[in-house]
Amino acid sequence: MSKPTEIMRLEGLRKSYNIGMPNEVEVLHGIDLTLAADDFAALVGPSGSGKSTLLNIMGLLDQPTAGELYVQGRPTRNMSDQQRTELRGETLGFVFQFHHLIQAFSAIDNVLMPLMLQHGKPKPAARERARELLAAVGLEKYMQRKPNELSGGQQQRVAIARALATNPALLLADEPTGNLDTKSAEDVFALFRKIQAERHCAVLIVTHDPRLSASCDKTINLVDGSIVDAPISDSH
Repeated sequence: MSKPTEIMRLEGLRKSYNIGMPNEVEVLHGIDLTLAADDFAALVGPSGSGKSTLLNIMGLLDQPTAGELYVQGRPTRNMSDQQRTELRGETLGFVFQFHHLIQAFSAIDNVLMPLMLQHGKPKPAARERARELLAAVGLEKYMQRKPNELSGGQQQRVAIARALATNPALLLADEPTGNLDTKSAEDVFALFRKIQAERHCAVLIVTHDPRLSASCDKTINLVDGSIVDAPISDSH
């Protein structure tokens, strides 16, 4: 049986702040981690453990102090800002606790935003893709509604559709159910499962919800900037 395709690999990843100053502090201490194409994983850990810092580096929004981050086999440490931006747009999708939808835009125009940022005015094929994504998240009837005309759970579904607009290889979700009631949270989690199964998109969810993490296929435990007792992907 062939190994699943590697999407992301972290090798000896370290991150420090205030380098060279008396208050220099290392937040991440040599992280080794691999995510494969079929992974559905949770990143958990107490507040202050370094989850946000790690997620920002994995999302190519920040750079490590040492070590290397490979995205689909490509080392990123020495990439220019422009190269990282392009790679992020091509391979990664983001879903946040606060959905950051543009209030003046309809649901479908919010979904189109990543494509407009990459290619300018959307072509008919892009608009059709946005329609398909909203249908996939159960919002086909609400495409022309503004965010304030949607429930919290529906807004998060729009945010998920937006994250999928560029057909990412890895979906990074930061507390995606943190602001939702239990039923909406369960629905959104089921939607992530559906996306991973149908689109073969790896999913990493940062969560404080033990029920959510227990429902994932693997759990990465981050404590004081180090991974503890975390099963690494079989592809490693």
